[in-house]
Amino acid sequence: MYFCTIMKRIIPILVMAILASCGPKPDKIIALSFDDGPSNVTADILDILKKEKVKASFFVVGSWGGDNTQDMVRAYREGHAIENHSWSHQYMARLSAEQMADEIERNADWIESFIGERPEFFRPPYINVSPLLHETVGLTFINGINCEDWEPGVDAATRTQRILDQAKDGDVILMHDMADNVQTVEAIKTLIPALKKLGFELVTVPELFKRKGITPQPHNGIVYSNALQTR
Repeated sequence: MYFCTIMKRIIPILVMAILASCGPKPDKIIALSFDDGPSNVTADILDILKKEKVKASFFVVGSWGGDNTQDMVRAYREGHAIENHSWSHQYMARLSAEQMADEIERNADWIESFIGERPEFFRPPYINVSPLLHETVGLTFINGINCEDWEPGVDAATRTQRILDQAKDGDVILMHDMADNVQTVEAIKTLIPALKKLGFELVTVPELFKRKGITPQPHNGIVYSNALQTR
């Protein structure tokens, strides 16, 4: 009799614990992105992303595309996001409003001519911004956590560890597929599996905002490194 009474109390608790453990987990999402392509390393990066079955975002510079535009098209066809990094990678805050608009629209036109879509997100070169730039450009501004992978002296292992030390839910990771940046190619071979092991799902920048339920408004003065930030 005593045993039955105890079991009647314990069983509901066990059932609730099991259901809780099997229920939906909070999303732990991060967006991997690359600047300054397409270049001679973009195809290698795409091969790794395909192998790891993850999506990323490419913030492209039209005047640097050269003979590598086919890799931008490939990225789009494989489900990656193609976003705006300006036409010629200038310090945008030093430009007039007319010049700012030309940098953005010319690059967007170039992108659209290859993939049939215009970007929704903009990463300012050098993260060089101003009130006039926010007023002029009607796109969502993106920054990100970085590992200084534009510096040749930062090796692949250091690049990986710097990102892992910072990574948290909602972050955008800023890396570079600029010409000859083979250390970043090597870095993501270990970075992506390590992020997965930490429980992160890797998505595009647009998907990150969508999954977090955030609809960023243009001209809001924010340069996002995390989809959840409010200023």
